[in-house]
Formats: sequence, structure tokens, C-alpha cells
Amino acid sequence: MQTTFIIIGILMAAFIGFRYFAMAKMKNTPLVADHEKVLTLTEQNFQQQTKGKLVLVDFWASWCAPCRMMAPVLNDVSAELSGNSHVGKVDIQQYQSLANKFKVRNIPTMILFKNGTEINRFVGIKSKEFLLKEIAKAG
Repeated sequence: MQTTFIIIGILMAAFIGFRYFAMAKMKNTPLVADHEKVLTLTEQNFQQQTKGKLVLVDFWASWCAPCRMMAPVLNDVSAELSGNSHVGKVDIQQYQSLANKFKVRNIPTMILFKNGTEINRFVGIKSKEFLLKEIAKAG
């Protein structure tokens, strides 16, 4: 019985240590500049920038560590897209009304728009391959 408690204690300590390390790593993720092809979306240009196109819109905030982790992935996705497919970003701190309009409750949330209409939604960290596959399916 005592051995079981010791093993459980060691496992809990390892889990807490791993969690602390992972959180520290996420917190220290630097803010990456957007790729030149990434659209910066605002309340004023949102409709015009999503009309007649296929746009993956990332709803993000600078204080969100998972959002900062997604930035390089979205830059890579944007670099690989051609034609009428694009990546756009909405800073929810600046444009909270857009986040409310599209019922964004968690970030990062990525919404895929086709001709200005939502066709799919992804919440959390996603891989470049996953996003490119979803964009290709929608196109």
C-alpha cells in the first residue's frame, strides 16, 4: 500500500513538472510577424476582403500563447496558398464586435469563409497539413 502511494506521488510530481515546463514554453513563445500575404481584417474591411474568396480567418489575441504558436503555421499556410484562397487575421482585442458577431468563445478559432459565408470552424492548435487539406476540400 505504501509503495502505491509513493508511485502515485512520483507520477503526480512528474506530471506537475511537465505541465510547468509546457506552460513556461508556451508563455515564452515570441510574437511572429505576419507573412506578407496574410490579410489584416478589420470591422471596416471584413466583408470586402472575404467576398468572392475562400478565406481562413484566424481570431486571435497577442496575450494568447496558443495563438502565438499558430502564427508560424498560418504564415506557412498563407505562403502555400494561391489563386483565390487566403489567410486573414482578426485581433479580437481590437475588433471585439467581429468576435461577437461570429460567436468566437475560445481562441485561437479559425473560421473558413467561402464568399463571405462561414463553411467550417476549427478551435485550438491545428497543423499546417490539416488546414491545407480543409482549404482544399472547401475550394
